Amino acid sequence: MAQNVYDNPEFFEGYRQLPRQVHGLDGAPEWPVVRAMLPDMKGLRAVDLGCGFGWVSRWMRENGAASVLGLDLSENMIARARATTTDAAIEYRIADLDALDLPARSFEVAFSALTFHYVADFGRLVRAIGRALVPGGHLVFTIEHPVYMAAAGATWQADAAGTPVWPVSGYSREGERRTDWFAKGVLKHHRTIATTVNTLIDAGFAIARLGEFAPTPEQVAARPGLACEIERPMFLMVAARLAGRPD
Repeated sequence: MAQNVYDNPEFFEGYRQLPRQVHGLDGAPEWPVVRAMLPDMKGLRAVDLGCGFGWVSRWMRENGAASVLGLDLSENMIARARATTTDAAIEYRIADLDALDLPARSFEVAFSALTFHYVADFGRLVRAIGRALVPGGHLVFTIEHPVYMAAAGATWQADAAGTPVWPVSGYSREGERRTDWFAKGVLKHHRTIATTVNTLIDAGFAIARLGEFAPTPEQVAARPGLACEIERPMFLMVAARLAGRPD
């Protein structure tokens, strides 16, 4: 079973105050790029893997999805998602993505935001998603960028000119990374970009689009704290399609 840090009271108290949790999708600066990777949702069945507070699940329904299944390991997350959702076509369940088991050919879209880097066996997860999607189905997800999470305990440094520099080390050494973020010893799993992409290809997916988050000048002007994000990508964004033609 995956580490369930989101039900740690100390962690959850800090997490729920993040701008992306207070303001929803408007507080997620990568959302415009991610939104453009998603298909037209009209009439589609979707699963939101690691749904959190349900922001994307609700967005999908507002944009025409026929139904949405939101899954999350955290009881806190599911309780919050249920409390803020009144749409009967959205169902939320507690589920461990490390043991994901969904009905075959049940969804046209699978989505996940900043969750897959908590999953130990990415290959198993991707194969499970492939079985759950119809041929031609869409998988769109974001993860912490491997450049961002490769170096254990990385913090900003400065070069001789005083420019912020993000250290990258241990990039090719895949596996567990521990970090102190709202709580001690949060467990994540580092994989290279090549491993991430090739795992998808081996499971029958074709890569449709890749994105590496960098803020726009407009975003930096509105939120000056984002300026440092130009120096290194924090998020990797992936859109893929399962082989085969839709039924």
